[in-house]
Amino acid sequence: MTDSCPWCSAPRDPGPTCPRCGAIYAKAEAIKSHGRAVAAVDETPLVMETVEEAGFVPTDEDGDEWRAVSDPAFELKCCIAAIPVMLLIAMLFHASGLGASLQRIFLTMPVHELGHAVTAWFCGFTAIPTLWKTLIPESRGFIAPLAMFAGLGFMIAHARAREQSALMYAGIGLVLLQLIGTFGIKHETMQVLIAFGGDGAGMIIATVLMASFFFGKRTQLYKGSVRWGLVAIGAASFVDIFATWVSARKDDQNVPYGTTGGMASDAMVLVDNHGWSMQLLIGRYFWLGVCCLIVLALVYAWGVWRAHAEVESREALQKKRDWEKRRQEGR
Repeated sequence: MTDSCPWCSAPRDPGPTCPRCGAIYAKAEAIKSHGRAVAAVDETPLVMETVEEAGFVPTDEDGDEWRAVSDPAFELKCCIAAIPVMLLIAMLFHASGLGASLQRIFLTMPVHELGHAVTAWFCGFTAIPTLWKTLIPESRGFIAPLAMFAGLGFMIAHARAREQSALMYAGIGLVLLQLIGTFGIKHETMQVLIAFGGDGAGMIIATVLMASFFFGKRTQLYKGSVRWGLVAIGAASFVDIFATWVSARKDDQNVPYGTTGGMASDAMVLVDNHGWSMQLLIGRYFWLGVCCLIVLALVYAWGVWRAHAEVESREALQKKRDWEKRRQEGR
């Protein structure tokens, strides 16, 4: 008898079946040795059907990811409630005077300025975000583009090594986006994108922060509960930014057009310096926010489905183990 599963080479479990692939050790050894299995007990196919009826057979990547989750039923509840509850709390804060001010100062503004900075990085500028202003040089540099390219390259290599195709393709897409932003657009277009990127990229970043709740089960996102802080920041900043443009559709007097600390707002820069109309400005921010919500809804649906599938898979596996135990005791 080997120390690993004959079928998937996972470490051997004390029981009669492999917890990773569900193979029966004796049957798998017979197939590997003789090309066919010995006569099986009639009830075995019924048990295997029960596992398949769970509707999800985890891959090696999925199995490793979810091994860190000791209670999938509780994780399912968290996946269902986390984002809706955080968005509701954010809306309640936004509806109050003091709460809205604190929300904007401590949560929205860092995300807003990071939106300016990230947009500038993708356009080849070495930008430095601060709480109220993002420092952007007049011309492109080489530090930020090289650093971002190296970071994305590491992301792609890491994803490829772990056979995480979705993350790898996302990294490739971001590299292409960086190349277009750095070498493929005019200077004036870059200035427009950077100005728009405060609230625009800010909503995208907020969406990514909320969506991160469903990923990284083997990282500190899950183990260190970092994801709860990220989803709170993402929900608060998204609600604050998007609500501005929802209200602006009803009354364009709600557009943040003017100066702050002697500096023109993003809306003023886009309207006065780049010729955007007020309706064009409002529409682009609003529909970008709608697109972010659609993407978030799709990720949310996938995350809840994935957690539910894990619950069913483990329940089916537990039933199978219980049946095997009763069968062994009945002999």
